[in-house]
Amino acid sequence: MLPIVIRSTYEMLLLVPNHLREASYALGATKARVVLTVVLPAAIGGIVSGALLAVARAAGETAPLLFVILTVEATNTNLFSGANTALSAQIFYNAQSPFVGAQHAAWGAALTLIVLAFVLMLAARLITARFTRYTR
Repeated sequence: MLPIVIRSTYEMLLLVPNHLREASYALGATKARVVLTVVLPAAIGGIVSGALLAVARAAGETAPLLFVILTVEATNTNLFSGANTALSAQIFYNAQSPFVGAQHAAWGAALTLIVLAFVLMLAARLITARFTRYTR
């Protein structure tokens, strides 16, 4: 997903008007100062949106792979050894289980996915709100 992030960042930086850069240069700012204080704050919303789109695309492209390749069906308690299962595959297997405890684990894993998506959305909103300048 790195090419998507790089290309979207490049396009957002190109969309920053040249008169903003030129005005900063006219006031005596260095090139690094212009980039850090003028260009990046003006383009941060698009950069964050591009990064989130890349993350969403990566998550969406892994879903078909779970149906094509074999997934791990057992829960691994040691994070650093052995094969680990994907969270969506774990939800699928636990939801099909006749045991109530496994079905509750599936609901908990689904809630975890929702919380992860919410945290990513909230982080994106906070980042863009932090750098957005309102003109009144």
